[in-house]
Amino acid sequence: MGRVGLGVAVGCAVVTCAIAAALVGRRARSWWRWARVVGVVGQFEEDCATPVWKLRQVVDAMVVEMHAGLASDGGSKLKMLLTFVDTLPDGNEDGIYYALDLRGTSCRVLKVQLGGSGSKIINHKVEQQQIPEELVSSTSEELFDFIALTIKEFIEREENGRVPGSKKELGFTFSFPIRQLSVSSGVLIKWTKGFTIEDVVGKDVSQCLEEAMSKNGLHMQVAALVNDPVGTLAVGHYDDADTVAAVIIGDGTNACYIERSDAIIKYQGLLTDSGFMIVNMEWGNFWSSHLPRTSYDIALDDESPNQNDQGYEKMISGMYLGEIVRRVLHRIAEVSDIFGDSAHHISVPFILRTPLMAAMHEDDSPDLREVGRILEESLQTSGLSLKAKMIVVRVCDIVTRRAARLAAAGIIGILKKIGRDGSGGVASGRTKGKPRRTVVAIERGLYTNYSMFRVYMNEAITDILGEEIAQNVVLRVSEDGAGIGAALLAAAYSSKR
Repeated sequence: MGRVGLGVAVGCAVVTCAIAAALVGRRARSWWRWARVVGVVGQFEEDCATPVWKLRQVVDAMVVEMHAGLASDGGSKLKMLLTFVDTLPDGNEDGIYYALDLRGTSCRVLKVQLGGSGSKIINHKVEQQQIPEELVSSTSEELFDFIALTIKEFIEREENGRVPGSKKELGFTFSFPIRQLSVSSGVLIKWTKGFTIEDVVGKDVSQCLEEAMSKNGLHMQVAALVNDPVGTLAVGHYDDADTVAAVIIGDGTNACYIERSDAIIKYQGLLTDSGFMIVNMEWGNFWSSHLPRTSYDIALDDESPNQNDQGYEKMISGMYLGEIVRRVLHRIAEVSDIFGDSAHHISVPFILRTPLMAAMHEDDSPDLREVGRILEESLQTSGLSLKAKMIVVRVCDIVTRRAARLAAAGIIGILKKIGRDGSGGVASGRTKGKPRRTVVAIERGLYTNYSMFRVYMNEAITDILGEEIAQNVVLRVSEDGAGIGAALLAAAYSSKR
């Protein structure tokens, strides 16, 4: 071989080696980037772990906080508020009752027809009205005038253009923090969910509504002022007498349950005809060192307008699950290029809503087509590999599983407090040696519409209680529970007058 040929051969060999080295280097860099992704997800999964022993610690912590909240105001993160509801509808109520359900920036008006003598609900109708954006920061008069007019127009349609001349009883579901004064009155402690109408704070919201209704020619009075879970418990108990608690798991979360009057120590001497009272836990504010908190949860809390509040809610409710997923995906985008140039879009807080997260989690197509579509539309990603989409689904699964299992632990905490978890106690969870049937009413979208959340929640209840006890704990979905329950309570209390 001549010098020229030798030089060409050597040159080719050098080029070949350089290309090979570049390919190896690229593969190595890709491997290391992917290893970092796996490391981020693996660490997150480890930090979110909810083994049975940890869930039982959360159960016990919930019980301790419940006792503390019942013993004194300010003694616990759980407010354990009196509702003054010591009577529940039993099926003998009859007549037509109306209810208003004010939950966030929409209000629903309901008409419920009861047949009495155990005939249950004959008919009910619901209409929803969006509250104009400008009213959420207006005045008390403007807000309640709008609500009163909405009620009046609904009643006129139902009554063929007439407004009843005799005074009607109204159930009022008010989904904001209040200090209850009686079963039919309470003052607003603070607004949430975007409302900033300062002249309502400290006022009796029932009185505000009644004044607005009177001004608009409606002869109605509030017979029962309740929040979401209390209304849900009322309708749950109406349908099934074994219902002892109610849980709301939607954008926010809360729970209430039936407590013995003599167990409410902070109100010594509290007497009720029934011997019980429904307690509004405000459990979204529950906190315990046993909750598996991650760096992403801490960052979310630090950047929230209610820092150090609603810690439990921020781990289990629909307002925050999608945001937690987004924060993990943003961290993955920082350590790798699997999302391409979308890191900027992924950095926008709350851009990934929980319903979208749930849709990705439940995508069962072979190529995860729905995952790709949602990420492209929400986060401006494109051309994602199947492996990248699988990572996204995995993160959704970790967040959802933790939330559902922690929610289940909270429910078991309530049952343990009242002795309905099968372990005995003041009110034994067993009847003649057999576990006692116990029903918990549940409302809102996470449990009802998100199948994987529901599966994980039911699974956790069995894990904590064991199969024998768990088969006697029924989680019963309540549709329109908060509003219908308010109407039922209005009926129950109007019959006592």
